[in-house]
Amino acid sequence: MDIVDAHHHLWDLERNFYPWLKEAAIDRGWGDVSSLKKTYVASHLLADGEEAGVNLVKTVHVQASFDPSDPVGESRWLEALAEDPSSQGIPAAIVGWADFGRDDLVQLLEGHKQYSRTRGVRQVLNRHPNPVLNRAPRDFLAEDAWRKGFSQLARYGLRFDAQIYHHQADSLYELAVANPDVPMVLDHAGMPAERDPANLEGWRQAITKLATVPHMMIKLSGFGMVDNHWTAESIRPLVLHCIDCFGPNRAMFASNFPVDRLMASYAKVWAAFAEIAAPFSESERHDLFRGSAERFYDI
Repeated sequence: MDIVDAHHHLWDLERNFYPWLKEAAIDRGWGDVSSLKKTYVASHLLADGEEAGVNLVKTVHVQASFDPSDPVGESRWLEALAEDPSSQGIPAAIVGWADFGRDDLVQLLEGHKQYSRTRGVRQVLNRHPNPVLNRAPRDFLAEDAWRKGFSQLARYGLRFDAQIYHHQADSLYELAVANPDVPMVLDHAGMPAERDPANLEGWRQAITKLATVPHMMIKLSGFGMVDNHWTAESIRPLVLHCIDCFGPNRAMFASNFPVDRLMASYAKVWAAFAEIAAPFSESERHDLFRGSAERFYDI
């Protein structure tokens, strides 16, 4: 099966600094994360693909919380990695990190743009109120300075990977409408983390609303982060709702490896997607497994 893995991460712990992989264990709801604290580069992803029986035609690397004092260093490292013949062109696209509230935002975006594989930016936005601190966490989407900085993406022709929870959908919708020249993709199917009826209905409504934004796509990925014991049957209604709303030509499958490797093998991830997509036409499956990602990231 030929695929474009539209969302994965790589890290080299011997060469680079990733604070979250050095800190003491934090319960993220992922179980034992010790296996993540090992170098995972293109050769490891290729090996996972080979074991799964899939052909990684191209891939998209999304920022992996690299050294915050040198965000452009991640793009620099990835560009060099992709040019190494042993990496077989992985990754084809780089989504770097930027905080749109930074004073040096312009220099940061220009730094990322100097690398030919740079296609976009992600700053993780999903937030829940913090019961320990008894206050709401920082809400980037509500900050005027942050939103003004976000608009700079159009100037540099950059896309945005948006990672939110469903209760943030109205704010993301407003941001998207205000920035029609910034293509967006909703990461990890909108993070359906809470599975009680009220939250599932809130998630469904959020997906339906965001799908009305013509310059927004969606990634079908990351299900292990919100359900450590997922199956093809348990994620089927979530995947199909996203595809029903966005259409196959605006939806793309992705692995979220190596994070989702904690919950499932690469083979299980892509076999589940293949099973769910089986009823679709050949052209629709092509979009889901390759075409949508190739168009969105211009690869």
